[in-house]
Amino acid sequence: MSSHILDLHGYRHHEVDLAVENFIYLNQEEMPLTIICGNSEKMLSLVRIVLDRSNAEYYDGEGYEYGQIKVHRLI
Repeated sequence: MSSHILDLHGYRHHEVDLAVENFIYLNQEEMPLTIICGNSEKMLSLVRIVLDRSNAEYYDGEGYEYGQIKVHRLI
């Protein structure tokens, strides 16, 4: 199951674009995917930009899942 999770803790902002893009395309057959961004609004925003550009269907976690983004499919 851990292969379906990308934890961005420790990543720098300039590394997020490539890391997320590689993760979703290399694991597109293993949906849903989880991307852990933490509490950083900047990190969440950077991930959303990549997912929007990639035409991904996703939703932001709420409550105890805040800081996570679940990717359901690529369109």
